[in-house]
Amino acid sequence: MLFPPGPEGRHASFSRKEEAQILAATLRLGQLVVGWFVSRPNRFLGIVELPGSESSVGTRAQAHIKDSGRLRELLFPGNLVALKRLGNSSHRKTSWDLILARSGSIWVSLDPSASSCLIQTALEQGTLPEFRGYTSVQRETRYGESRLDFFLGGERVMPAFVEVKSVTLVRGGLALFPDAPTLRGSKHLQELQRARREGYGAFLVFVVQREDALGVAPNVETDGQFTRALVAAARAGVRILAYRCRVSLEQIALERSPVPVVIPGEDSLN
Repeated sequence: MLFPPGPEGRHASFSRKEEAQILAATLRLGQLVVGWFVSRPNRFLGIVELPGSESSVGTRAQAHIKDSGRLRELLFPGNLVALKRLGNSSHRKTSWDLILARSGSIWVSLDPSASSCLIQTALEQGTLPEFRGYTSVQRETRYGESRLDFFLGGERVMPAFVEVKSVTLVRGGLALFPDAPTLRGSKHLQELQRARREGYGAFLVFVVQREDALGVAPNVETDGQFTRALVAAARAGVRILAYRCRVSLEQIALERSPVPVVIPGEDSLN
């Protein structure tokens, strides 16, 4: 791994004992290169200054940003980010993916697909107590007019749909979703409500891809429609869960224990 100068390049380590007792799933990141964020010409493109050697100056790289959210608290000029170089790919205009960004003393994952991968691993390995009894996991299942992340089954449990949302924004210790309006997110909540009415189990799972969140709440100021849909879904019996991640330059690790989810009352939505 390559690091720019200074203590910011240090990363956390995870003991095997900790992984077994506290963590539900881990995702190895491979070799990352750390640099400084420069600019974001569009939602999916970032310009990053990479460190040079002692005998050469750094270079600027174009990196694909997988998270289309605003990310203003993470992607600003001079902030540390971590990139991963791709293999040869003829359909890609960039040869780097932007994987992590620094927030104070911690790393934050900017790869939304990592959240689904972690949940899938945890479901298949049976490491999340809230999903005890589910023994089959099917990805990307169409229901109604949407494609939901997982469909779960088991002998003595109600078949259930699961939708996963990646969260990166934290303010005052509270993780907020979304950080930009999401019509798709509201639609998924409506489909989960429909699933409950038709006799299925339904779960919305927030995965906070950073370790400094004490809980999760809908971002009322940014997307009131999603907040209202979340409140309606919770009242209809959709189970709302949230899990936190520990992120380092080596891996993203999903904690086994959920964190609280704050569901606002109707008075706060008027």
